[in-house]
Amino acid sequence: MTSNNSALFKKSQQLIPGGVNSPVRAFRSVGGTPVFFKRGLGSKLWDVDGKEYVDYINSWGPMILGHAHPEVVAAVQASVANSLSFGAPTGLELEMAELITKLVPSIEQVRLTSSGTEATMSAIRTARGFTGRDKIVKFEGCYHGHSDGLLVKAGSGLLTFGEPDSGGVPASVAAHTLTLEYNNTQQLIDLFTLSGNEIACVIIEPVVGNMNLIVPHLAFLQKLRELCTQYGTVLIFDEVMTGFRVGLGGAQALYNIKPDMTTLGKVIGGGLPVGAFGGRKDIMQCLAPVGKVYQAGTLSGNPVAVTAGLATLKLIQAEGFYENLTAQTKKLVDGLVHVAKAKGIVFSAQSVGGMFGLYFSEKCPSSYAEIMHDNNKNQFNQFFHGMLDSGIYLGPSAFEAGFVSAAHTDADIAFTLEAAKKAFATLKS
Repeated sequence: MTSNNSALFKKSQQLIPGGVNSPVRAFRSVGGTPVFFKRGLGSKLWDVDGKEYVDYINSWGPMILGHAHPEVVAAVQASVANSLSFGAPTGLELEMAELITKLVPSIEQVRLTSSGTEATMSAIRTARGFTGRDKIVKFEGCYHGHSDGLLVKAGSGLLTFGEPDSGGVPASVAAHTLTLEYNNTQQLIDLFTLSGNEIACVIIEPVVGNMNLIVPHLAFLQKLRELCTQYGTVLIFDEVMTGFRVGLGGAQALYNIKPDMTTLGKVIGGGLPVGAFGGRKDIMQCLAPVGKVYQAGTLSGNPVAVTAGLATLKLIQAEGFYENLTAQTKKLVDGLVHVAKAKGIVFSAQSVGGMFGLYFSEKCPSSYAEIMHDNNKNQFNQFFHGMLDSGIYLGPSAFEAGFVSAAHTDADIAFTLEAAKKAFATLKS
């Protein structure tokens, strides 16, 4: 890695744990020095040494329009002139609530937060308050933020570092979290038969993006909805990543499954820190000041962040937006599969909307167990660095999904496939 990146990383490690403010950024999984970025525009990023990259992380999803979209930037600049924050209600919050409830019909009422982690922890607290139950269910490899009760067999950074749980989480807290295998319908049935009346909520990534990309079996989601209804359990779709990423109505619209609650983030902030949770009105009315479940945040509904999100949400409603995004993403993954096959590399890939997954295995995995069994981490790491050297910025972990933006052109994809030819050619088993 070039000199300015190395110098900044060396200094950062003295002042910031691991030199980064979110663990996967440290490149521990893939090795080498993290890239420090200075500028982004459209589908491109430039690091502190001026090297250009085609970006397939897109800030882990939010930059669905690409970096520094002129209409979003202009809206933010206008908002900044009015104040950075009020800590009081604004009309912008209402506009955001109206738009979210229009685009995601399962959400009858919504509350804004400053992050996806806040959204998921608040949704679970609300579900517990609504049901009067303590137990929650999550799925192996799904990541729902870093609150204590959810760091049990979690994905994302914890998979990257090979740790199924986090230090600092009391056993008494984790004991209320039950974990099941993703896409395993029989486990669902068995658990609900045994303990259904004790389960406050089930939280799930309807399309998993935190143990690479895992696509749900429709029958699995349908049975989950059926069981939650039968036992009075709140079904929470964590759409922090998939919301407005896989389609305009999120994964719930794509698969025609209506959750009781939904968590959102990333795209609804347009690159600035915004999260949200919402759902059925009777559940959301449990929240203070009208109910007994307390949740608050000084910067919740921050006007600048909400402005960026509103500008983004308005632009993605353009006719053909998701058809084009889906087609470009599929063009990328199909091209990579074709190049790998031509080079004799065992490789598979898939996409949903603007998200994609790359695997050094014969077929695309459908569960945590499969991705851990089939994952060829060494080959991914070699491929990652080969692509990075050629100016392609992928997620620095074999356990992260990738993202395409509306700014990615045919030329970007052609450039990526040329880089892949060189990267695949140098792989060793």
